[in-house]
Amino acid sequence: MTDRQKQALMTAGLNLIGQALSIYDSDLRLAICNEPFRRMFNLPKHLTTPGASFEDTIRHLAVTGEYGPVDDLENFVKTRVDQARDFEPHYMERTRSNGRMISVEGSPLPQGGWITVYTDISRTKRVERLLRARSEELSGQILAHTEELSATNRELAATITALEETKRQLTEIESRTRLTAEMMPAHIAHVDGDGYYTYSNRRLNSVMPGRPSDIVGRQMAEVLGPGNYPTIEPYLAAAYAGDSAVFEFTEDHASRRIRAALTPDGAGGVYILSMDITEETQARTALQQSRRRATAAQLTSGLAHDLSNLLTIILGMQGKLDKMGLGPAASELIAATRTAARRGGRLLNRIADMTGQRTPRPQPTDMHAVLHELKLLATPSLPRAVGLSVLDNTPDQPLMLDPGMLQDALVNLILNARDACGTSGQIIVSAHLVGQTWIELTVSDTGPGFSPDALTKAVEPFFTTKGCEGSGLGLSMVYDMVKLAGGDLRLANTAEGASVTLRLPYRAAPEVAGGLALLVEDSEDLRPMFRDMLIGLGYSVIEATSADEAAAIAADLPDIALVLSDIQLQGGATGLDLLERVRGTGLPCILMTSLPPDHALHRAALARVPVLRKPFGATELAALLQAEAAE
Repeated sequence: MTDRQKQALMTAGLNLIGQALSIYDSDLRLAICNEPFRRMFNLPKHLTTPGASFEDTIRHLAVTGEYGPVDDLENFVKTRVDQARDFEPHYMERTRSNGRMISVEGSPLPQGGWITVYTDISRTKRVERLLRARSEELSGQILAHTEELSATNRELAATITALEETKRQLTEIESRTRLTAEMMPAHIAHVDGDGYYTYSNRRLNSVMPGRPSDIVGRQMAEVLGPGNYPTIEPYLAAAYAGDSAVFEFTEDHASRRIRAALTPDGAGGVYILSMDITEETQARTALQQSRRRATAAQLTSGLAHDLSNLLTIILGMQGKLDKMGLGPAASELIAATRTAARRGGRLLNRIADMTGQRTPRPQPTDMHAVLHELKLLATPSLPRAVGLSVLDNTPDQPLMLDPGMLQDALVNLILNARDACGTSGQIIVSAHLVGQTWIELTVSDTGPGFSPDALTKAVEPFFTTKGCEGSGLGLSMVYDMVKLAGGDLRLANTAEGASVTLRLPYRAAPEVAGGLALLVEDSEDLRPMFRDMLIGLGYSVIEATSADEAAAIAADLPDIALVLSDIQLQGGATGLDLLERVRGTGLPCILMTSLPPDHALHRAALARVPVLRKPFGATELAALLQAEAAE
């Protein structure tokens, strides 16, 4: 059953109740009401629609005379609103302007807000007056009315019980809905027709770093800022006009990629769902580049093989011609042919390098060391009058990068910049962090800059501005490396010359303490994989296959730094049993399992120690170890 169907059933049930009922949330906004509430006070539709303001409802009732003459309307409304904000339980009886008597009973809700029940007690009051005035003359009628009143009280008691159960269910539903919304890795919100947030699950800051989380009541343009709102505004206008929209944009604070969905609510507002897809975009970019390279390799491998054979034949024939003593003129032609054939061979090798199996192998990398070595490697190849400066503003912690591919790409760019500068000039390599999203590296020079044609085609294979001196594959290989890593490359002209900017995904390498790790896993297939993970994170590993064996090892080896154990083990005892046996030693423990989250053993483990859900990789294990070390 969908939420909409549940809502319809709940509303239909509330409408069957004889009393008028309303529920307002902690922001004094209507959550739900029934049809008797609307009829009792003759309220317009906009005041019985969820989200209607309590203040507006009080003002409407005062203006229509519900409370009799009111001298100072605004002060009257303010007093009622202030009383409502106190959320105190109350019961009162009052006479309406139409002469009817009603009772008003209000009860606060645990998560804020309150539920109020209005009962027409005019008949009951008449019975009471009749009992007092004619107790002697109308004893028979008194008895009848008393019985009627008793029946009414019984009905009222049953109704109150039903209302309490409804209130309990509403509270539970709201609590679950709010918890679910706040646990989602996305920002869920609603804005009214004027662009003000009426609801938010307080996750905006996690999706768009630097933005506030407490945004209810604030204007969308103010919250998102001038760098993001103009991008979203056209889609928002379309949603107000009734058209749903799904789009992506790059936010201005940390350059994270965001996917947003705008859905009209049918009442003038818009529901908003936005999520951070930066890592998805980076992975998608890398996958697309891998597919392109696979296609290029398939197309060129056979061609390169045949051309290589032809070039070998040409070189062999030229060698024979050279030995025939055909004279100086022929020797020059032979030498030129050999040079061209060898150049063709080098070009085929470059094509093979670009389309071959070049898979990035990220590892913890010291960017300071990479940039220092880069200057040492590149400086000898530069003319004396060409200077090389390296501006290093990268973080101190190791980053997950492929240092070999990165260094090759930067050297390639420096050599291109050298060729652009000629005999004199300046080359600058700068590196810095963009938010917590990208590592940005820029190679700029004081040469003539890119031509308009080069700005659009420089990364295409075989495009070159160097004539026969260039292969047209240098920038293509750099572009290929960046895309394989999930990043991006941009070419631009500056006031001094040209610049090439590489953006690579920022991944901080996990920090672990190392030491001796006790691995407890009874699967012969899985144990070697977990052992390699621990060794890769700097641990020495000792293994066990059961809780009894592991406990014995832990008792004999006091220098164990970590226990990594499966929950389900051979021999009957579980990882939880092992945990009890080594708890007194103070050993840090992590459990792992393929059991579903709702399994009793899984839940019991989560309540006591960190748990890794299989399958997992070294990154997840390292991140958990790092988090535990930070605590």
